[in-house]
Amino acid sequence: MATVDEKGRRVWVYPKKPSGRYHTARIIVTIVLLTIFFAGPFLKIGGQPFLLLNLFERKFVVFGQAFWPQDFFLLALTLITLFVFVILFTVVFGRIWCGWACPQTLFMEMVFRKIEYLIEGDANEQRKLNQEPWTGEKIFKKGLKQFIFLGISIIISHIAMAYLIGIEEVKTIISQSPTEHMAGFIGLVAFTGIFYGVFAYFREQACIAVCPYGRLQGVLLVKDSIVVAYDWLRGEPRGKLKKGEVDTTKGDCIDCKLCVHVCPTGIDIRNGTQLECVNCTACIDACDEVMVKVGKPKGLIRYASYNSIKDGIQKLITPRVIGYSMVLLALISFLSFMVATRSDIETTVLKVPGTLFQRADDGTISNLYNVEFVNKTFEEKTLEMKIESPPEAMLSKVGEQSIVVPAGEMLKGVYFIKIPADQVKESKTVVILGVYSEGKRLETVKVKFIGPVKSISN
Repeated sequence: MATVDEKGRRVWVYPKKPSGRYHTARIIVTIVLLTIFFAGPFLKIGGQPFLLLNLFERKFVVFGQAFWPQDFFLLALTLITLFVFVILFTVVFGRIWCGWACPQTLFMEMVFRKIEYLIEGDANEQRKLNQEPWTGEKIFKKGLKQFIFLGISIIISHIAMAYLIGIEEVKTIISQSPTEHMAGFIGLVAFTGIFYGVFAYFREQACIAVCPYGRLQGVLLVKDSIVVAYDWLRGEPRGKLKKGEVDTTKGDCIDCKLCVHVCPTGIDIRNGTQLECVNCTACIDACDEVMVKVGKPKGLIRYASYNSIKDGIQKLITPRVIGYSMVLLALISFLSFMVATRSDIETTVLKVPGTLFQRADDGTISNLYNVEFVNKTFEEKTLEMKIESPPEAMLSKVGEQSIVVPAGEMLKGVYFIKIPADQVKESKTVVILGVYSEGKRLETVKVKFIGPVKSISN
């Protein structure tokens, strides 16, 4: 590993400042994605958060739509769909996510590393500064850098917390004494410590040693996957070459090692696809610049697959890609159907444990049920429950008759279902209940009505 020496000690990476067309494109993408990230907690859709993942209260809001623990099936299906999408995307495009959209890469390379370049200079200047004794200038530069790093980590932690508990709750925590919101305060301090530790010290080790996605690529990547790759057919054998010089015994690679110097994980892309490579394209820009200087075509290092370099043909549509695409399409279709048909109210009706049927003096048989109404909306709902079938069945509520379910909450009630004894033909009768709001039926619920066992006459 490029970041570990032969004694197992960490080798600090000093990547050279990148530049080039891919780097410029990544800056634009970063600005867009970070703008969305920082603006997200403040965005509202229909008066609700754009995205809220409140694990503590088990409340989730996605694009203004609320999801509750009762929607766990939808959450699990969404995660499965995302996992299949990641598999398909990686099979086709390799780790383009890591280089262009992963928050770890965006913050590390496009925010924290940029600040480091601004204060301490390029790779050689940073290396020299670290080797110097502690002077006033070194203390100032190191102190200023760490102070800015800590400030940005505090901002990131507050935004991340806003996605978990809501921006209004975060505002309350920071505007009052920590003792009044100790759990929230400790959470913000912990988040700040984690972000600061990762971006100030742990850095590329998060991708190499912690993130499982890098290890998954060994299983997911195939020879037709598009990755950042070195064209070994064109580049080998390596050798020094001056501009205008023609040497048919040498490849186009002049062994300048700039591709190694700009790599944020310290690898040599010429050794092939490696776990540490995050497809950041820094080596592509560096190599293209050198190729222009020596009068060679760009693209010695480029986005390509192993087979496209070996055979000269890039295949995007393969049997594996088709198979994953069909599975993904089926999952998306099923998920869309389930979300579209999801009821605003979820009703659960269960017989009261330990109870059997009862005979009443009016000649009816009754069963006692516990009923739970879950309101999945952000508005208070007034409900009514009716018998749909059989028509002779009767429904009565124990206690207060009105059913008013607060927004995002659950209401419990106890109900009797009665059927005339002469209409009970079987020991178990299916009763269908309808749940209505403002005259509109929201859902139907089937329950089993227990009656006496009929004797069999010979």
